[in-house]
Amino acid sequence: MRVSVSWLREYVDLPADLPTGDLEQALVDLGIEVESVVDLRESVTGQLVVGEVREIEELTGFKKPIRFCRVDVGAANGTGEPQEIVCGARNFAVGDRVVVILPGGVLPGGFAIGARKTYGHNSAGMICSAKELGLGDDHSGIIVLPPDGAAKPGDDARPVVGLDDVVFELEITPDRGYALSLRGLARELSHAFDVPLRDPALVPAPTGTEAPAYPVEVRDTVGCDRFTARLVRGVDPGAPTPSWMAQRLVTAGIRSISLPVDITNYVMLELGQPMHAFDADRIAGPLVVRRAEAGEKLTTLDGVNRVLTADDMVICDDTGPISLAAVMGGESSEVDTGTTTNVLFEAAHWDPAMVGRTARRHKLFSEAAKRWERGVDPAVPLVAMERAVRLLTEHGGGTPSAEILDINHVRPRSPISLPADLPTRRVGVEYPPARVVALLEQVGCTVAQGADRLSEDPGAVGVASGVGTVLSVTPPTWRPDLTDPADLVEEVVRLDGYDRVPSVLPTAPPGRGLTPRQRRRRAVAGSLAERGYVEVLAHPFVSPELADQLGLPADDSRRPAVRLANPLSEEEPLLRTTLLGPLLGILKRNLGRGNRDLALYEIGAVFHPRVGAGSPPAMGVDRRPTDEEFAAADAVVPAQPVHVAVVLSGDLDPAGWWGAGRPAGWADAIEAARDVLAAAGIPDERVEVRAAEYAPWHPGRCAELRVDGSVVGHAGELHPVVVATLELPRRTSAMELNLDTLPPTPVTPAPTVSGFPPALIDVALVVDESVPAEQVRRALEAGAGELLEDVRLFDVYSGAQLGEGRRSLAYKLTFRAPDRTLTVEEAVAARDAAVAVAAERLGATLRGA
Repeated sequence: MRVSVSWLREYVDLPADLPTGDLEQALVDLGIEVESVVDLRESVTGQLVVGEVREIEELTGFKKPIRFCRVDVGAANGTGEPQEIVCGARNFAVGDRVVVILPGGVLPGGFAIGARKTYGHNSAGMICSAKELGLGDDHSGIIVLPPDGAAKPGDDARPVVGLDDVVFELEITPDRGYALSLRGLARELSHAFDVPLRDPALVPAPTGTEAPAYPVEVRDTVGCDRFTARLVRGVDPGAPTPSWMAQRLVTAGIRSISLPVDITNYVMLELGQPMHAFDADRIAGPLVVRRAEAGEKLTTLDGVNRVLTADDMVICDDTGPISLAAVMGGESSEVDTGTTTNVLFEAAHWDPAMVGRTARRHKLFSEAAKRWERGVDPAVPLVAMERAVRLLTEHGGGTPSAEILDINHVRPRSPISLPADLPTRRVGVEYPPARVVALLEQVGCTVAQGADRLSEDPGAVGVASGVGTVLSVTPPTWRPDLTDPADLVEEVVRLDGYDRVPSVLPTAPPGRGLTPRQRRRRAVAGSLAERGYVEVLAHPFVSPELADQLGLPADDSRRPAVRLANPLSEEEPLLRTTLLGPLLGILKRNLGRGNRDLALYEIGAVFHPRVGAGSPPAMGVDRRPTDEEFAAADAVVPAQPVHVAVVLSGDLDPAGWWGAGRPAGWADAIEAARDVLAAAGIPDERVEVRAAEYAPWHPGRCAELRVDGSVVGHAGELHPVVVATLELPRRTSAMELNLDTLPPTPVTPAPTVSGFPPALIDVALVVDESVPAEQVRRALEAGAGELLEDVRLFDVYSGAQLGEGRRSLAYKLTFRAPDRTLTVEEAVAARDAAVAVAAERLGATLRGA
């Protein structure tokens, strides 16, 4: 929201010499975020003056209309002669007063103005539009000043167009809807500076009459609990918006449209009450406020034909919907600048949840919708109506109807019980009960003394401490966000000053640091990053079709998923049960942007629903839930194990002058899984890799990883159907492990380092193709005994000379003794023992034997 300081001063007596920085700090201390501060007095440098057009010469022969103008700028140019300026705008005539910047001036954005020859004529300066001055986005024509203005040619134009002001751009949090108005901001600043407030909503306004201003029926009093309307007849359809109002709207970032529409926007900014103006002559029959029927259509003011749903609220006449309630009006009943003479003003109170859903459904975040979904004061519609009617009759003529419609179903606010000592107990700062009452009354609450909680004698508890005293607090109508004692505590702390709350960090218990789970997660992430994998963070939301695309089997525990009640996207309403779906989506997105060689990883939670767990218990915020309530709630929360997953595509080793690259494959995915387990502190002898069939992996190139006999994850090449469905490159590989199923990291003894030389022996064993290399390695380790230091597979060969279905696996065996140099005989004996065990277990034979 953009707001000018001069407008704020109309409602609150800010100190005349208040520095801009102090005002900004006051807003921040009140919890209102300041996005930017623009001093309009400094946005344009040089001479910006009022000019009066004396002559206009139309230039022809160019691609676009060009005008050569002589503009009287008084004595501002030093000569008193008219200034010669070339201009392309056509919305002004001889005698109009305009805004001129003379040579040497600089417009916003660093655009310097000089004298030059263009289109065959000398041009010294520029006639300015609102956009060029930074006052708005309108670049269709230059600013034409009202003829009744007091400014003369040559006068400084800054005060005339509002460039003598300071504008704050504020970011209002969703719970502070009242601050989206000058009324709300002025109230906050009156508290901060302890100065009087002139609340524009406290002016007297006529109440509803028995006879309605227009026949209206409200069929849904939940979606619309108050509806007011009043008719103004005989309005001048060509009446312009007064310059001061248009200027304030432009400063606030709202385009001036027509007098009735501008008045509704002006009142919305002033009071926070969105309104709508109908052309009464274009309404057919009585108005009906109801829920839309599914499939109904409405063309809104932005020219979009919208298909409505049963959750939308609409205002209808005999022809059907004419307005998308609380969001945007319809074209069929809009005010026309040239023809509208009878204006029907509407000011209502709509359900915030309904408005928020409608705005998101139609992607139509109007200024009105932004306010409605944050909460609007239901007590001001009649005040806003009176304000709008007075402005219209003052500047556009017309006669307001004596009849005023007011359909009111607003329920009064319920009191909130607040222990007087609760702010002190929650925040740790002493807030005497009298101070608590005073601050809540500043907010606008009505505070009454309640009963004593701890003693039957009200005088038994000291008033200074407030222990046992309960306050009955009724929030004001403009604060729908105050619903619980915690909300009231927040208001006490906010108005008393956040700076009074000490910044004290709790003392960490001695001997504590990262938890074992945290250390394991960091070790795994560091290990993958060191090997060239890039970490990504994917959204945990997936579509229902994803399980089918990944080919998950019907009995897979990952198929049941948690469905969100209010998803960010209706296309992805489920929480992920595997990391692979979102991770492969990121892989595909990068491939589409030209990145071909990718190695990505993610560590994150997946979500498994607890089928049949029921609903969680209702828990308030007035106390800490009991252990039983925590346990009951936790039993419903989905299980959220932490997984790690990697995906690989393209070349793992790049090609270059040194030779061809090496494409990533299923073996690299398995090796990534081994690296993760090693980084997690799981000894290699407890890890087993077996061939498996598990979607979405290729049945012939999938491995399951076991730790102590339990499956902890899978790795390998993705199934060709999955690759084709997701439009990924062939041979794309992946791995996913469940880190939460891994056993605790055992205590690792310090390794024994031998100073004696190793004995290196290569051995090539011929085995059946179905025998995994991992089983051969384990057999060699079992047979070699304690002298074996390392065994590594370095070659795989298959050929006709080995026989059908046979392959050769070559291993490098490293033998070393801790206390002596091994003899050849000892090394060969250990090798032979290793080969013997491989032959016994797996039928292996020495190649060439």
